[in-house]
Parts: sequence; C-alpha cells; structure tokens
Amino acid sequence: MDLEVKGVAASPTTQTQPFSGRKKPLQQRLTSKSCAMEDPCLHVVPQLDLGSLVGSDDEQDTIPENLPAPTDKSKLKHQQHKTEMKGGYKQNSQGNAEKAKSSITHQQTPRNKTDDKRVQGAEAITDDLTNLDRKALLQLGYADNPHILQRSTGKSDAEVVAAEKKKQVVAEQVMIDHLSRIRTQSTLTENILSHKVQFDGRIISRNGRDACRELVGFFFTHDQSLTIYEYRQFGKNRTNVLPFIQKNIYCHQHGRRKGKQYQLGDLYIGANLTFLSSDHPRLPESVKENTVLTLRITNIDWRALDSLKTDSVEHNDVTNEEANDRMIFKAIQDRLKEQLHQRGVRILTGLGKYLQQLDKEGNGLLDKADFKQALKLFRLDVSENDFESLWLILNSSGNSRADYGEFKRAIIGEMNEYRKSFVRKAFMKLDFNKTGSVSIIDIRKCYCAKKHPQVISGHSTEEEIKSSFLETLKDACSKSDEVSYGEFEDYYEGLSTGIVDDEAFVTILCTPWGL
Repeated sequence: MDLEVKGVAASPTTQTQPFSGRKKPLQQRLTSKSCAMEDPCLHVVPQLDLGSLVGSDDEQDTIPENLPAPTDKSKLKHQQHKTEMKGGYKQNSQGNAEKAKSSITHQQTPRNKTDDKRVQGAEAITDDLTNLDRKALLQLGYADNPHILQRSTGKSDAEVVAAEKKKQVVAEQVMIDHLSRIRTQSTLTENILSHKVQFDGRIISRNGRDACRELVGFFFTHDQSLTIYEYRQFGKNRTNVLPFIQKNIYCHQHGRRKGKQYQLGDLYIGANLTFLSSDHPRLPESVKENTVLTLRITNIDWRALDSLKTDSVEHNDVTNEEANDRMIFKAIQDRLKEQLHQRGVRILTGLGKYLQQLDKEGNGLLDKADFKQALKLFRLDVSENDFESLWLILNSSGNSRADYGEFKRAIIGEMNEYRKSFVRKAFMKLDFNKTGSVSIIDIRKCYCAKKHPQVISGHSTEEEIKSSFLETLKDACSKSDEVSYGEFEDYYEGLSTGIVDDEAFVTILCTPWGL
C-alpha cells in the first residue's frame, strides 16, 4: 500500500514492513520536517547492540528518498545528538567499572576514604619521627582528658598556706639574726630592715641535690645589700632555716654586668644572681666545685618591689649590649623551633647526654669545636655567623671555653620558672632520700597511667603507657638503672617545646605523678 505524506509520494523502499501483523500508525503522521531532523525508523526493529554506539564510524545512515535536503542547522543538531550518545555510553561504562573496583576495595580494607586521607596526612607530618619520638608524644595525651582539664592546676589552699608559712618562718629568722648583730654595731632599727624585697631562688645545676634546694633571698634597700637563706623541711612539722649567702654588698660575677653592684632593678623573675664560690667557704662542697655560683630568681614579692621603687631605679634596665644578645638568642631559637617540633624529647635529652660525656673534667666547660660537633651530630642548623655571634657572648671571659648548660639554654631556650617549679616538685617527690638521683624501679612504682585517655578508652593498657615513658626516659640516661635530676629536667624540657599552654604542661606533668 502506497502512502502519501503531505503530497510526497512514497517509494517502495519507504514502505513500512509488518511486525507481528501490525503497522506503525506513527509513520502516517510524519512530516517532512521531522524526517529531516531524525533518523528514519528501520524496517524491522533490530537487536539492541550498545557496542555499535561506540564503533559506528563505518555505519552508513539510511536516508529516505524524495526528502528535502536537510538544512545545516539540522545536520549540526544530528551530529551533536550522535556525539552525546557516544559520550554517554563511555561515561556509563567507566562509572560501572569504578563502582565495581570501589566495591572490591572497600571489602578488602576496613577504612573509608576519609580515614585514608587522615592517615596519609599524619604520615606526611610524622614520617621522619622515630619510634622514640612517637612514644614520647604519648605523654601529651594527658592534656586531652577533659575530666582532668576541668580541675584547677593552680595552687591548692594547703599549698598557699604552706608557702606563706615558709615565708614567715624565714623572714622571722632573718630579722632575729640581723637585729642581734646590728644592735652591737650600728643604730639600725627593725623599721629600717623592714624595707626589703623577698624572693625565692634556685641553683642552676645538673646536680639534683643542689638544684632542688629551697632558697629564699632578701634585698635591703637602705644599703643595697642582700642575703640568701636555705629553707629545709624534715617531715611535716620540723623545719630549719640557715644562712646560705651571708648579708653583704655583692656585684655581678658573669655576663655583661660583671663587676657592677646589684641594685633593685636586677631583681625580677628569671634573673640570674652570680657569686664567687671562694667568697663563701660554708657553701656545700658540691656547690663549691664550680667557680661561679649562679642563682635563678623563681618568684618575688611584687608588692614590696613596687613600693620600694624610685624614679631613679628602673626595673630590669636592659643595656644595648644585653638587648642585642637577647635578639641573637631569640633568632637562633626561632630557627631551631621547627626542627625541634615533636622531636624535642629525643634531641634535648640526647644533646644533654652527649655534652655530659664530652665533659671529661666534670666542670661543665667545653670548647668551641665540641659545640660545633654537637650541632652537626644532632642536625641543628645554626649558620656560621649566628654561631660566631653566639660564641662571643658565651665566651665573654675569653678562655676559649663555655658552660654547656648556658649553651643549651642559649640556642634552644628553656621552660619558664612556673613550669620548672613543677618539674622540681615531681623530682623531689621521687627523690625522697635527697640523693639527687632516682632509681628506675622507684620511677616505675610511682608513675601512674590510669588517667591517660588511651587507658580510659581501652586502646592501651597502663603497662603500655608506662613502658613507653620509661623507654624514652631511659634512653636519655647515662646509667641504665637510675635517672639524675638533669636528665629528668631535660626530658620535660624537650616535652615542653611542643606545648604552648602552661596549664596543659602542668596537667601532663602532674597527672602521672599524682601532684
């Protein structure tokens, strides 16, 4: 049967072949315009072959005869349609393949993509950390316990009362000692002696017995003299107060102010007071081993200091030379800060141990070549110019040797006195015999990891956390069975480098030691 579509005669080749005994009625309503835009229907519906959509470059399209030539616009749309069909098939095939691959990957590993990215990021940061570094960093976990952080790490009421009692006992003893002498030699009264500034101090020493001595000093403004007493406590109720540095007028024995008399402006937290050991024959033998005794002011009576200041005396009056020295120290410390990040414990304890081994004479002094070798060995990058500037400051005496404790403090810095006070408390609790060193056995007994977050969550046992701590601590020790105060301090000095907040550090220190 011949059909005519809007006056266009159909040839036999355009006739629709029967399919299941039916003809397609839609073909009767086809217009010449629609035929020009779309491919004609096949005579018989073929089997769908998706592969032909991709590899159909050689396929010849069947175009009905007697149809108007397609316009350029129609050709363009037809080509776009064919391209979209090919692209859609490719994307669909690739998507199915990726889904199948992803399904297999998720069956093989328990971590999802987010966890994998987190792990990769952590590895990028810590890929150069040693096993000891990672074990030392476990100590930082104590600061992550919200229950512990809610508790105040400040002084308890009992500690405040004990501190005030200590000040009162020492002050009374000082007044008794000096009033008994003054009445026979001058007309000074108790009122004149009351014009004083009281401060707490400690000896800068790697010797545990000396470093943990509790010293209390007094500076008298009427004659610019000072004296220092040692406070000792035996048990809970018995105390003793004895002169450590006799009352006199003293001068700086080290640094830029060497030879200058001590003044009120020299007193502030962190200031060093230096004395010649030979001038004080009653000093302990361990202290007299060093030519110069260095005391660090750890606390001061600010109210008394402010009330005694005058317009002519400036607090912490820094000279140009001292300011330049501090700038050099800070520049070096800032450059090394990144190198010490997360490696502070291993580097500081190792550096302290290495320098101590080089000190064959036991006087704490090393030469220039020793310090250069130490920096190279521990990969601490200090430029030649910075090192020379540093050496000129440390070797102010010109004897070609410098104290390695000062060297460490200059290039790395040190904890503030607030943090160090808790380090001394922890060590004094361990060193109940006052020998200056603690056995590993006693440390194992006293260290408690119950409140570590990994123990609480069940990820680690108490023994695992304790063993990690002991392993990193023992690595810093020159003796396998005991820890000296200097080694104990170096450990927490290294840990402190990665902790910004003082209270977080105090929590990390106090929690395992039960302070």
